[in-house]
This record gives sequence, structure tokens and C-alpha cells, in this order.
Amino acid sequence: MKENMTNEELQAWVEKISMDSFGVPFQHRAMFNGRLSSTGGRYFLKGHNIEINPHQLDNFGNEEVEKIIKHELCHYHLHLRGRGYRHRDQEFKQLLKQVGGSRFCQSLPGTKARKPQPYRYKLTCSQCGMAYLRKRKVDPKRYRCGKCSGKLRIYELDSNSSG
Repeated sequence: MKENMTNEELQAWVEKISMDSFGVPFQHRAMFNGRLSSTGGRYFLKGHNIEINPHQLDNFGNEEVEKIIKHELCHYHLHLRGRGYRHRDQEFKQLLKQVGGSRFCQSLPGTKARKPQPYRYKLTCSQCGMAYLRKRKVDPKRYRCGKCSGKLRIYELDSNSSG
């Protein structure tokens, strides 16, 4: 395959990989999406289509993109068979290893790694004192303590401490 590939060429490539590696045809759409930035590709549960990041092809070549396609096809084939298609599922991990797909895509040059967001809020149980740290503000009325089912109170942490 080559760089600057069209969606039609990608479609044919995905169909070929599906037959060669999985022995089952890919019967939906595969297309490039240049807006993807932090992921190599994605599989849509509702439409069963696959999108591939064209920047991965430009930066890392066919071999890396083929691993990404295999990764997305693992989601595709397992989901359609009603099997464990999520990243955490053992069936997904086994099939991915079996076909030689990549678990993670390479980071694109020029993209910054996200720095971890600090904890900004603390939920405290009014009965047992159990504390829960949160990065985002939540409504304490919607939740209860996981330990004793007591009511929770929210406190904002000062900006120079993280817990």
C-alpha cells in the first residue's frame, strides 16, 4: 500500500486483512478521519463502521496501520458475534494477540502527552468519615457513601494541594 491512500483503497485493504487474518468478510465501511488525534482508529458499535487516523499512515507507514486495522477488526468481529469486544475482555486480548494487532498506537510527533489533572474536590461521608477524591465537581445529593450509605459532603481542595 502507499501513502495518500483513498477511502476506497482503505476499504479494500480492510476487507483483505479481514479475510486473511480472521477468515470472515468485513461488510461495513472503513474510512479515514483526519480529525482523530489521540487514537489510531475507532470502531462504531451502532453502524459497525471503522475509522482510521490517516496521520498514522503518514508518520509510521503501512505496517503500523495494519496493526491498527487488526485492532479495530477485533472489536468488529467480536462485537458482531456477541463476544467480549472491550479492551478489558479476555477474548479481545486473546484475539488481538492471535492476529498480531497492536494494543496501543504510537503517539504522533508534535502531540503533547496529557499531564494528569489534580484532585480538586473531596467528598466526605458524614457518618463514617470515608473520603473520596474527585477531579471534577459532582452533586453530592446524587451519591451515597460506598461503605455505609451515608450522606456525602463536598469540599473544594486548595489549588496547591492534591489530596
